[in-house]
Amino acid sequence: MSRLLIFGAGGHGKVVADTAIATGKWSDVAFLDNNINLLNVQGFRVLGDFESYKSHLKEYSAVFVAIGNNKLRMYWLERLEEEGCSVATIIHPYSVISSFSSLGKGSVAQAGVIVNANSSIGKGNILNTSSTIDHDCVLGDGIHISPGVNISGSVIIKDYTWLGVGSKVINNISIGRNVIVAAGAVIIKDIPDNVMVAGVPSKIKKYFGDEQ
Repeated sequence: MSRLLIFGAGGHGKVVADTAIATGKWSDVAFLDNNINLLNVQGFRVLGDFESYKSHLKEYSAVFVAIGNNKLRMYWLERLEEEGCSVATIIHPYSVISSFSSLGKGSVAQAGVIVNANSSIGKGNILNTSSTIDHDCVLGDGIHISPGVNISGSVIIKDYTWLGVGSKVINNISIGRNVIVAAGAVIIKDIPDNVMVAGVPSKIKKYFGDEQ
């Protein structure tokens, strides 16, 4: 059994901790969080803020970044990798990841996730509850796939994009970098970088810069 240190004790962190324990790989889980008033979450200790991590690394065999913000999550993931930390990949026992697909370092697949054959999932991705990714998809880094999202075959999704709860993507679609897809949207054509889309079928509702 190993010990896991999770960055972020918010809602996403709680689910990640629960998922980590469900795998049976970690005997102990603890959090770091920048809310100094948190001392205990779901019975797991909060040891300090993010910047205190170096003082705890020797006690934990792996780390995981459970921050909802895509870019902040990737900032910490890359920083920890540069430090030589062992970054976990967490797969719930009630999810199905094809043996012909790959799930990158620092990614999590929550309960009910399905990833079908020949799909490549990058680093630091959140595959949330009961989301599905079909065959031959390519997802970049720092992406959030919300609960109940359905992605058809041969879809490309670039870095830092967020697909809202219950959204759907037909096959052979490319979704750009830093895109927000609203809850329930249906994507039937390619989406450029740095936009928010919504509706059935989806339409561009907002343009924003790369800083979003």
